[in-house]
Amino acid sequence: MAVTLVNPDGLPKPEVYRQLSIATGSKLVFLAGQVARDAEGRKVGEGDLAAQVEQAYLNIGTALAGIGGSFDDVAKLTVYVVDWKPEKMPLLGEGISRAAARLGIDPVKPITLLGVAALGEPDLLVEVEATAVID
Repeated sequence: MAVTLVNPDGLPKPEVYRQLSIATGSKLVFLAGQVARDAEGRKVGEGDLAAQVEQAYLNIGTALAGIGGSFDDVAKLTVYVVDWKPEKMPLLGEGISRAAARLGIDPVKPITLLGVAALGEPDLLVEVEATAVID
């Protein structure tokens, strides 16, 4: 595997993400932000944050599989959530857990979570972008 996840000594050791990743692969991949659209561009989970998170993560897995990688190759995620409030954390976690179960992966990665006022389309509640490293 081209990515090793680490929580180094001297920093907090959160359960839901890792502080850093060490990339040793030869190909750096930058994925555009993924949203709650299926392969045909249809809306998924309108009004349902957990469903939209799940679809965004599944889209990342699909994109990486299309170039010979997998979600395990993700080195860093950035998650943008519309009108973020800490009360939304359980829904975010639910969507991530469901995607992880479907993809058969450990979803714990270095992650940055940002609250935003809006995304590119009014029905979108979340957008997830990824950086991956593959051999």
